[in-house]
Amino acid sequence: MLLRGLTWLVLFQLLGTALNHLFIPVLPGPIIGLLLLLAFLIVRGQVGEPLSQAASGLLRYLPLLLVPPAVGVMVYASDIAADFWAIVGALVLSLLLSMAFVGVLMQRLLKRHQSAEERP
Repeated sequence: MLLRGLTWLVLFQLLGTALNHLFIPVLPGPIIGLLLLLAFLIVRGQVGEPLSQAASGLLRYLPLLLVPPAVGVMVYASDIAADFWAIVGALVLSLLLSMAFVGVLMQRLLKRHQSAEERP
């Protein structure tokens, strides 16, 4: 069962990589594969047992993906410190823009939800 789920995951990654090389060089192949897998699962309507088992097994090792960025931060600490205020400014600006966007979006969704409840 586990091997079948891993085979599906690798198949979608390879399909995404193939599409990346042939048609969509802007997006990475694994991202295209994940989007194809998402579309497949939406069309199918459920996650099969082999795929669920393989994903659960791989999820255990997800924290290991945070090691390379942490090492990169330590290696480039002097460069980050040199551009500290630019980085902080960009982060604060993106946070404020994101919060404003989410607030406006939430207000619109609440209005839509209230108008849908008022209609019989």
